[in-house]
Amino acid sequence: MSSRRSLAFPLSALLVFFFTFLPPTLLHAAPADDLLRLHQLSLATQKSLGDFYMYNGMEGDQRYARMIGESLQEGQAYLDGLGEMPGDASKALRAQLLSNWQSYRNGLQTLMEAMRSQGYTDLQPVADLAENNQRIMAVSQQLYQTIQQESGFSVPPLTQKSREQSLLMQSIALDYASRSASVGASFFGGGEERAIDELAGEFASKLDNLSNAEQNTPEIRAALNAIGTKWRYIEKSLRNYNENTVPFLISKYSDSIIDGLEGVAAQYAASQH
Repeated sequence: MSSRRSLAFPLSALLVFFFTFLPPTLLHAAPADDLLRLHQLSLATQKSLGDFYMYNGMEGDQRYARMIGESLQEGQAYLDGLGEMPGDASKALRAQLLSNWQSYRNGLQTLMEAMRSQGYTDLQPVADLAENNQRIMAVSQQLYQTIQQESGFSVPPLTQKSREQSLLMQSIALDYASRSASVGASFFGGGEERAIDELAGEFASKLDNLSNAEQNTPEIRAALNAIGTKWRYIEKSLRNYNENTVPFLISKYSDSIIDGLEGVAAQYAASQH
């Protein structure tokens, strides 16, 4: 018994020492990982809705059904993987996000089932789904900011810019898919949404800014050049989005551009350590 007690003191002292002298990068690993998961959840949420519009517009193409299933699985895994929140505000937001996500996921699965069984979907459930999607995006963004405030950890600026660029590309792809689908266009007439050509102009400008960043390594420059080549391939179609629509092309290239941007964001994050 006494030997057990004597072991306990050195262990607690060791833990104090461990956390006192732990490198800051390791102490920050938890918030950094959670912030990445939240960002990836936002991308998966937007992609699942964009792919639903593609699924609807392409009359039940199973490729999009598969991709929706993958996005929902990934989104759930990102949520489940979130660690201990750093404070009360982030804990409350996480609970809210979980509730919104369950509602969104159930709504999307119900609509997929309706498409499979009857070949079409009613407009109101699609409007509800789009609203739920926006709610998740808003709460996720709020939680992303709150974790940084409560933990004292900040995402490196260029990593943050790359992530914002990924979300902008995903948002453009979602908007384009919704306008091309028979059900989506009804929900973008309220005047609150920015035109696709305006978003495309913003994307092009911010991509130039990233490409000209002084911190870019040769690897990052090469990756951004490859992204720029893909972007130029679809830019004209986005700027003239009311002409011949090419939803399949936009969907395919935007996925590839986002993958590239996420790789760049990871390289920027790694170079900060």
